[in-house]
Amino acid sequence: MEVVNAVGRRKAAVARVYVKEGSGKIIINDRELENYFPSSILQYVVKQPLTTLNVAEKYDVKINLDGGGFKGQAEAARLGITRALIEINPESKPALKAEGFVTRDPRAVERKKPGRPKARKRFQFSKR
Repeated sequence: MEVVNAVGRRKAAVARVYVKEGSGKIIINDRELENYFPSSILQYVVKQPLTTLNVAEKYDVKINLDGGGFKGQAEAARLGITRALIEINPESKPALKAEGFVTRDPRAVERKKPGRPKARKRFQFSKR
C-alpha cells in the first residue's frame, strides 16, 4: 500500500498527515507521540479516529505540525488522520462522522478592528 496524505486544520494549526500500513507508530515532527504531547488527553484526541475504527495497530502515521497551540495542533492532527482514513476506506466515513471527527471546526480568532483596542472591545466611555 502506498502512502496516503491529508491535511487537517484547526484555528492557526496545520497538520500534514501521512498514513501507511505498519505497526501503529505515530510520529509527530520526528518525535514520538508521547514526547510531543505529554498530556494523555491530547494523545487520546490524536488517536480517536484510529481507535474508533479499531485500526490503531494497523497503520503508521507521520504528522508534520505547524502553528497554533497544543490543543489546536492535536485537533488538527485528528482531522488529518480522519481524512486519510476516509481516503483509504470510504466505508468508514459514517462511523467517523457520527463521532464528529469529519467536520472542520471553523472557529478562529476574529481580527482586530482599527480604532479599537481589540476585535470587539471599545475604549471606556466618558460622558463628561
